[in-house]
Amino acid sequence: METKEKINYDRIAQAIDYIRQNFREQPNLDEVAEKIHLSPSHFQRLFTEWAGTSPKKFLQYISVEHAKKTLADGRTTLFDATFETGLSSTSRLHDLFVNIEGMTPAEYKNGGKNLFINYSFAESPFGSLIVASTSKGICYMAFEDDEEKAINNLKTKFPNAAVERKLDLLQQNALFIFQNDWSRLHEIKLHLKGTGFQLKVWESLLKIPMGKLSTYKNIAEQIGNIQASRAVGTAIGNNPVAYLIPCHRVIQSAGNFGGYMWGPTRKAAIIGWEGVKTNSEN
Repeated sequence: METKEKINYDRIAQAIDYIRQNFREQPNLDEVAEKIHLSPSHFQRLFTEWAGTSPKKFLQYISVEHAKKTLADGRTTLFDATFETGLSSTSRLHDLFVNIEGMTPAEYKNGGKNLFINYSFAESPFGSLIVASTSKGICYMAFEDDEEKAINNLKTKFPNAAVERKLDLLQQNALFIFQNDWSRLHEIKLHLKGTGFQLKVWESLLKIPMGKLSTYKNIAEQIGNIQASRAVGTAIGNNPVAYLIPCHRVIQSAGNFGGYMWGPTRKAAIIGWEGVKTNSEN
C-alpha cells in the first residue's frame, strides 16, 4: 500500500517535471494544477507543504539562469573549509557530519565476501529509498519504488555479502539528514566500495554546501586534475549513496542540470528543495 507521503511526492514530481520542462514559458498556477489533475487551491496547498514555498517561487530555483547565478556566487568559497555561517546553518554541515572510509582491497575485489550487510526501506521527501549498512557505516543508499529491484541492485553490488533486512542505528541516523531539525544528527559514517579516484571525487562532493552548486570542471580542479572532467563525471555517476553524497549538486557549466542516476525530475526536486530551505534560513 502506498503511503500518503509517497503519493504526495509523486504528484509534486509530476508538477516539477512540468515546470522543469516549461520554465521558460513561466507556467502559472492554474496551468500546472490542471496538468496534474488537481484544483489550483489544492495544488498550491500541497506544493507549499512539500517545498515550503509557492510553485512560482520554486520555479526560480530550478531555472537555468538561477543555476548560473548560484555557480557564479559560490565558486570562490565552494570548497572553503572555514564556514562563515557557523555550525547553526544546515547548509554547511555536510562535510562535518559525513565521513568516508573505503573498503579494504579484499572487500572491494571479492564482492563483499565476509561482509554482513543490513538493509531497510524508508520514505524521504523525494520518494522511497533503500539504505544499507555494514558494521562500519552506510554502504549503499538509492531511490527506488520497487523493493525487489532495490534488493537485487544491492546484491549485484555485493554479490558475496551476507544480506539481511534489518533496520539499525547507522541507517536511522543517516535518515535524519532529511529532517529540518538536525540537532539529532550525529556523525554519519560511510563504508564505500570504490577506487582511490572515486573516493577522492566523492569526498569532494561532500564539500559542496546545501543550496550551492558545482560543475564537473570545478570538481576536477578541486581534486588537482583539471583534465579529468570526464572521469569525474563517471565517478559521480557511480556514486553508491544517494543524497548523503550530494552528486545532485553537480551540474553542467552552462547551468543545465544534466543527468542523474535517480532521474532528472528528482534532481530538480532536490536542488529546488535545498535552495528553498537554504534561503529560508537567511
